[in-house]
Amino acid sequence: MNITHQEKIQHKQRPIPPLIIKWLRRFGCRITGMNGTTVIYFDKNSKRTLCEEAGHIVVRRLDDMMDAYVVMSKERIIAVGHRFGPSGQR
Repeated sequence: MNITHQEKIQHKQRPIPPLIIKWLRRFGCRITGMNGTTVIYFDKNSKRTLCEEAGHIVVRRLDDMMDAYVVMSKERIIAVGHRFGPSGQR
């Protein structure tokens, strides 16, 4: 996994465990932008698939981390973070 310098800085500011990043890359919903980047996040279907693989209890215990996202360019992670609602709340 290639990680840019910017992503390392953001990861320190908003720590996302490596396991969550791995799950995002494997199970997450992908949206490809016109600039060639891909945003990966957990939606209802990807969480359901993750639960089938890892177990409902594990996913439920880590639920507070399931609002994470990863932005990728080709196979490189360029940003990670937490999604927020319209009012700026998680």
